Amino acid sequence: MLRLGFIPPLALLLAASLGTAFPQHDLKKSCSLFKYQFLVPHELKAMQKMKEHFEDIMLLSDRKCNTRLFHRKWSPAELSVPDRVMLVEAELDLTTDMLGLPADPSFTEMRQQPLAFLTQAREDLRGCMATEAPLHQPSRKLRHWLQKLQMAKKTETAGCLEASAILHLFQVLNDLRCAALREQCT
Repeated sequence: MLRLGFIPPLALLLAASLGTAFPQHDLKKSCSLFKYQFLVPHELKAMQKMKEHFEDIMLLSDRKCNTRLFHRKWSPAELSVPDRVMLVEAELDLTTDMLGLPADPSFTEMRQQPLAFLTQAREDLRGCMATEAPLHQPSRKLRHWLQKLQMAKKTETAGCLEASAILHLFQVLNDLRCAALREQCT
């Protein structure tokens, strides 16, 4: 008679043999960005509220920025799907880094939900690149933009990079949606 909670030795042996027959790294889950095709209203509201609060802070500052990082002559829809994912991953890297900077206490609290969402999206994108296109080389368009991003990180102040990332937050979200839509993004 088997007791609840008791695992017979045969079951342990079977589980161990299946584990070696199907190694865990071979059971990778597929890439799914479906949840980013249509963002839920409370996430969008939190993003909008944070952006508006930041704009109010900007009005009171004397920041002079010329960063044109998010001004491009092409749209993400013109890129291949792996390029779109790389683009958004880079945009999210910048945005999450900037949202992680020390800030006014009221802004620190307001950015927590958007930062958590954007960080999760970045991790999901990284997972997709690792499973679907680990050796992908960016197109010339994307490579040029990535170089522009690296140069901006070296030459722009943290304040200007922060302003650029937050003020263009909805462009990043649209780029994320395009990456999630895959071939259906037009």
